[in-house]
Amino acid sequence: MSTIDTVTGDITRETTDAIVNAANSTLLGGGGVDGAIHRAAGPRLLEACRRVRRTSFPDGLPVGEAVATDAFDLPCRWVIHTVGPNAYRGQTHPALLASCFTRSLDVAAELGAASIAFPAISAGAYGWDADEVARIAVAAVGEHPKPGIETVRFVLFGPRVFEAFQQALSERGD
Repeated sequence: MSTIDTVTGDITRETTDAIVNAANSTLLGGGGVDGAIHRAAGPRLLEACRRVRRTSFPDGLPVGEAVATDAFDLPCRWVIHTVGPNAYRGQTHPALLASCFTRSLDVAAELGAASIAFPAISAGAYGWDADEVARIAVAAVGEHPKPGIETVRFVLFGPRVFEAFQQALSERGD
């Protein structure tokens, strides 16, 4: 049985085995969480992402899919990159968002990670409502078998999003 918790903070400082990057499909960095992770990990992360693009995803990482790289200068072992759906582009189906969480957990389990930290994927620049993101994320994580994963942490960037995730966990009884 995994523990699921929430904290406010900076995901780049998490010491979990893996952190999840709310990436864009290019995997080449961007703003928000993506930019912060790339800056904190150092330039080798960008090169690793370029290698992933060349070898596995030449057309970019699809929405809802996940792929891992080393974490380089971050305190975790791996960065799991996932592309959240963009509500402004009409990507509003809950299954797309849920897939970001479940595929990231699948990748973490394949790596042998015992702990993973998630941001509020798509709740920022991609226009999803924080309450909806929280409900979908908590349900997806709660229902996933999470083989070998002992700790799932949602690392949230402000009190409003933190409250949304706390409420979603409370409603699920987690």
